[in-house]
Amino acid sequence: MTANITPSRLAALVKTRCQIFQTAYNPTSARTGAKYLRARLRGPSMVKYYPPVANIAELARTYKNAGLVDFAEAQRLKDVEDKKRRGKGAPPKAKDKA
Repeated sequence: MTANITPSRLAALVKTRCQIFQTAYNPTSARTGAKYLRARLRGPSMVKYYPPVANIAELARTYKNAGLVDFAEAQRLKDVEDKKRRGKGAPPKAKDKA
């Protein structure tokens, strides 16, 4: 008493099942990336995991009257000034279009 189910009936059954349970109907088994689209996003939890980094330069810009000094930036500015005095600095930008 075994009944043979035709492929078209089976395809119709799968299509109806997908409509009822709101899943993607993919009769050709093409790769859709649905697994990754359904997955929870990782970005927000990674941002919460790492504490915010204290940035001396940003704090110095925010609180100018506090007298905070970014020693790395001060050293860089001093080095740039020394190079300019010796003629080793960046060349001047062109004033006209060549």
